[in-house]
Amino acid sequence: MTRSWFGAAMALLLAPALALGADPAQGPWRAVILTPGGELPFGLTLARAADGAWGATIHNGSERIDIPEVRVEGDAVSLAIDYFDSRIEARVVDEGRSLIGTWSKRRGPGEPATLEFRAAAGALPRFFPIRHPRGTEFKPIDWIGGPWRVAFQQDADGAIGRFESKGEGVVHATFLTPTGDYRYLEGTFDGQALHLSCFDGAHAFLFSARVDGENELRGEFFSGDWHRDPFTAVRDPGARLVDPWKQTAAPGAPELAALTYRTPSGEAVTLADDRFAGRARIIEVFGTWCPNCKDAGAYLSELHARYAPRGLSIVGLAFEVTGDAERDAAQVATYAQRLRTPYPLLLAGVSDKTEASRAFPLVDRVRSYPTFVFLDGSGAVRAIYTGFSGPATGEDHARLRREFEALIERLLDE
Repeated sequence: MTRSWFGAAMALLLAPALALGADPAQGPWRAVILTPGGELPFGLTLARAADGAWGATIHNGSERIDIPEVRVEGDAVSLAIDYFDSRIEARVVDEGRSLIGTWSKRRGPGEPATLEFRAAAGALPRFFPIRHPRGTEFKPIDWIGGPWRVAFQQDADGAIGRFESKGEGVVHATFLTPTGDYRYLEGTFDGQALHLSCFDGAHAFLFSARVDGENELRGEFFSGDWHRDPFTAVRDPGARLVDPWKQTAAPGAPELAALTYRTPSGEAVTLADDRFAGRARIIEVFGTWCPNCKDAGAYLSELHARYAPRGLSIVGLAFEVTGDAERDAAQVATYAQRLRTPYPLLLAGVSDKTEASRAFPLVDRVRSYPTFVFLDGSGAVRAIYTGFSGPATGEDHARLRREFEALIERLLDE
């Protein structure tokens, strides 16, 4: 009797340790970041290669993001997206079927922002169905499709919502703004409630809205635990944004030789340096913390491969979040190495737009990350493009590519 009781007690004591010691399940997971707006879900896949190395992939709509650094040691799981200075640290529990931990992201000079992280193994819905009061009127599932004119309470510039019904209540979406897009959002629409989310290591976006009238939506937008913004949306096939070629000007631009920045290794260089010379030039104002800038960098890498042999020069000016020159330089170096950026990146200052405008007087004001300044071979500013419509925007991204490449061709032919 005593031995039986003792054995049962030991089994109970050891059970948590045994559960913690299991490897995480391979395959799909439903991961969530806990925000003031509720769970922010995203898809996650964990897989182990034949050599024992672990890999992890984030899912948002049609986008797949391979996490560059994955470690599983005992019951500890670390998923590092180092090019965004972002990391998930979690413990394996429930015999490998659950993860609990935190997501941290450096957003400024202080301690990183940290939110709770949870994940459950299995092919689970991104958003679970919700109950509506009896008598609720429902729209057809495909009612949500089409462009929407969106007004965020804290943003006077407005936005355009692009929602696409993928069947069975699944929605892929993005929001276009004068300074960029919200990238790949995925969620559900049940005829009354719309839920969308995106997590890419930097963005942690959650949208919740309900039908309000014949062709209107009303809801809230949460970014991490640091931003909350009510919004309304009205169906509007004619919705337009301000022309990105006309937002930013170059008033009495200084000589390139007067603009000095530093390489990640600390060398001071001016934009008149011979290594930046070319028959056509692009200066990109960006930050390593900015997912739209990462999208833009991928496209600039394409342009470099295609046009550098004909004389195109590209340089990126990084405006970073901490103000610690050594830390920011190391982050720019990590970003360039991890993303295999083929053109030079310089550390230009801090991301505060007022400070950035002082540091880069080639434009009247830094309004957006990214911003692109196009120059001819003499160094004269020929055009400025504010923001970036990335691949999640579809035709808007295709239009941007056509316009950029037409301008580059003209400058190279002069």
